[in-house]
Amino acid sequence: MIETIREFLDDKVGLAPDTQYKIFISLIVVFLLWVVQLLILRVVWRQTKNIKIRYNWKRSLSLSIPFIGILLVGGVWLPAFEQFGAFLGLVTAGVAIALKDPLTNLAGWLFILFRKPFVVGDRVQIGDNAGDVIDIRLFQFTILEIGNWVDADQSTGRIIHLPNGKVFQESQANYSTGFEYIWNEIKVNITFESDWLIAKTILQEIVTKHAEHLSKPAEKEIFEASKNFMIYYKHLTPIVYTSVKEFGVRLSIRYLCNPRQRRSTENAIWEDILEQFKNNSNIQFAYPTTRFYKSGEVQNK
Repeated sequence: MIETIREFLDDKVGLAPDTQYKIFISLIVVFLLWVVQLLILRVVWRQTKNIKIRYNWKRSLSLSIPFIGILLVGGVWLPAFEQFGAFLGLVTAGVAIALKDPLTNLAGWLFILFRKPFVVGDRVQIGDNAGDVIDIRLFQFTILEIGNWVDADQSTGRIIHLPNGKVFQESQANYSTGFEYIWNEIKVNITFESDWLIAKTILQEIVTKHAEHLSKPAEKEIFEASKNFMIYYKHLTPIVYTSVKEFGVRLSIRYLCNPRQRRSTENAIWEDILEQFKNNSNIQFAYPTTRFYKSGEVQNK
């Protein structure tokens, strides 16, 4: 079989024996690396069903195997390339100009790989796009979109592919790395006639019940994050702030929550608020009204 291939390359293609040997060795290297990758993936697939572990092995092999192949094949052909040094220099310069965007994306990939502004699994916002990072490749990364027409940072179901060069052009917000909690606020508006002190006490009890347990873990998270970032908070416990608006008194609930549980915690808190306020006749929600004056009487609508 090998002799047949050599005869074909010699008689039909007209390649020198040395070139034939290098082609043959290069093909053997590529084939062996492909087999090694398949064997490793098969072992990983049998040993674990964890999706993240499988993904990390597959991504690592898809990057390392080609790199090893380039080194090995390059070692076979390097003596021949030395004769074309100047020519390759000119070609490289032309390619760099023509492939500016792909090279920028490749540089972005290296930045993401080593600087780690985000990793797979993080919830991020890049410019106007927000979502959970589900894949990082040489020229682009992929997020599962959140927000947009869906409230409270929940998934829309759309997958968005972004070029890696975005990390040099757009600001990046990471919901997960460093400090794994976000501050969420719920604004509750009540009328001036309502007993705002009772309302504030009720809201404080509700938010304490739902969010107080996160304060201790958050302290540990901040301590760890402070090793790499200048993060400092005095108060991590839930709190209710008071302010006055033109339509009534605003009580703002501020509490820590996991980014992926923002909607569920808000839902639970609002249900308790509605239940408690329903049983208290001294508290009324404020809403836009229009007052009509007639014969000295005031009517609200």
